[in-house]
Amino acid sequence: MTSLTGLLRLLTLSLAAAPAWAQSSPVPQLNLELNAAQPSDKGCRLTFVVNNALGADLSKTAFEIALFNEAGVVDRLTVLDFKDLPVSKTKVTRFDLAGTDCANVSRVLINSATECAGASVEPAACMRGLKTSTRTTIAFGV
Repeated sequence: MTSLTGLLRLLTLSLAAAPAWAQSSPVPQLNLELNAAQPSDKGCRLTFVVNNALGADLSKTAFEIALFNEAGVVDRLTVLDFKDLPVSKTKVTRFDLAGTDCANVSRVLINSATECAGASVEPAACMRGLKTSTRTTIAFGV
């Protein structure tokens, strides 16, 4: 029974040490949620909730988006300027898209990051770490 006790102790010690080498660092992400699409005086107001979990402040962030109509045809391309996005901060931003009827928007596609700047941030980080989600009936993603 002594050898079994020793084996159990050895197993316990090795399992206790496992998290030190098994833990991986969190994957850098830029979480972008299409939270709402509502008619406005100007057209369609898109509300986004964004959280910068890239590990560094972004001083300038903008995305080119494509809006698809109900037939699945690209209706327009436009750039949404999210400005600065501090690290670990959640920010709500609204954009009024003049002349756009929300009822006719079936999909919003992130085409590219036109701006992704910050100290020690590579320009491709915003697209590489982008994670999209939606709380609307509009399809949203890359």
